[in-house]
Amino acid sequence: MLDLHVHLLGHLDRKVTKAAVREFLNAAVEKGISYIGFADHDLYWEHFNFSLVRQVGEEYPELQVRIGLEVDYREDREEEIAAMLQACPFDYVIGSVHQIGDWLFDYPEEEKNHHKRDADKLYKEYFAIVEKAAKSGLFDIIGHFDLIKLFGVRPQTDVRLLAAPALEAIKEAGLVVEVNTNGRYKPVQEFYPEYKLLELIKELGIPVTLGSDAHHPGAVGRDISEACLTLQSLGVKEINFFSGRKSIQLPLAF
Repeated sequence: MLDLHVHLLGHLDRKVTKAAVREFLNAAVEKGISYIGFADHDLYWEHFNFSLVRQVGEEYPELQVRIGLEVDYREDREEEIAAMLQACPFDYVIGSVHQIGDWLFDYPEEEKNHHKRDADKLYKEYFAIVEKAAKSGLFDIIGHFDLIKLFGVRPQTDVRLLAAPALEAIKEAGLVVEVNTNGRYKPVQEFYPEYKLLELIKELGIPVTLGSDAHHPGAVGRDISEACLTLQSLGVKEINFFSGRKSIQLPLAF
């Protein structure tokens, strides 16, 4: 059982303290998680305390604790991101797209604007940015691959065709795709990525990992077991863990 997408800071809902770290790690133990990774948003870089997290992690011999980062990718940020990643020895880096141009599209108040746009164009624009993120050489994991669907807007074109260039770039770059269970708790009410995209990911031989996108302890490991069963139904045999920005294949069994 593995969860590599956990936000200790949330959206600055709490500070990095020993008590806060223990609360998340205790939740992981209770959920049967063996491998956990904290990957806070790069926006809160100045609030991180990596040494404290690693110190508390040593109190939990039953857990493999890793430190990652979720980066909000924009093409104009590539130099800034590269400099930030050089400043700390992360175990892994998640590249995510939350913005199209100047539009921060995943805020709840933006739902109405999703429904006003041409869905095919919206998906093409989104996946074009994901493709650039994959080609940037900055990341190890692509997070919540089809986040653009979060408000339930669907394209008329088969989403597999729209996503194919981004997936080819991910495969070429040797990246891992995250199965993110948090979509279940958004208006779309399904995992990221959706099942037919997972089928294509398996067909292309792209490796996968797992993440709850937890922003509070109660969400750690949420629906991870169901995600494992979904992947097993597709014939996936391994999931990916990370250490020192190197992937480690683990058998998909729990």
